Amino acid sequence: MVSIIIPVLNEAENLKELLPFFSTHQRRCEFELIIVDGGSSDQTEKILSNSNFTFLKSPKKGRACQMNYGASHAKGDIFYFVHADTRIPVSFLEDIQEVLKKGGHAGCYAYTFDSDSKLLRINSWFTKFDGLLSGGGDQTLFIKKSAFQELEGFDEYYCIMEDFDIVRRIRKKFKFKVIPRQIKVSARKYETNSWLRVQLVNLLVFLLFFMKISPEKLKNIYCNLLDYR
Repeated sequence: MVSIIIPVLNEAENLKELLPFFSTHQRRCEFELIIVDGGSSDQTEKILSNSNFTFLKSPKKGRACQMNYGASHAKGDIFYFVHADTRIPVSFLEDIQEVLKKGGHAGCYAYTFDSDSKLLRINSWFTKFDGLLSGGGDQTLFIKKSAFQELEGFDEYYCIMEDFDIVRRIRKKFKFKVIPRQIKVSARKYETNSWLRVQLVNLLVFLLFFMKISPEKLKNIYCNLLDYR
């Protein structure tokens, strides 16, 4: 069984769209959905109280902490980590199973943006390839429970870039696959900043990440240089 784990913080509006998708899909497939809250002040808990999905309050705030907490309560033998502002295809279970049947241990999707921007189309085209910068959280991440446990999950030292850290560690031990089918991700970061500004900040943070600058410093740089809603 696949355990879908979604870390959230004030994502009530996205959950209003996500939950009906999973409710409809659950009628034909078996999976569990775990929403892990990091201390939301919006209507997140109220929305989840009317669903039959699992809602957890993480004792610690931060995506890495929340995803590990969700995984510790998951019953499935496959974990699938998804951001609340990501829209995955109805074929996600079949896609994941196909990769695992071919000997894969983990993987992610390529993506496109919910925007008509030509520059963002260029960005999304590159996500079809498995390279040094692939495997970000927007691409979602599926992984066998056994592999996740062997890696000891997400490193909670990373308050940012936790996704790239775990994918880097996955590649050292296991077979990783990028599914070329594109999921849809939010362009909200680009809508509140220029395309060039986001590209330059991302490049700077990546360089500092590979130089092993502390995650706290990376997060401060990222938050100070970008207006992110």
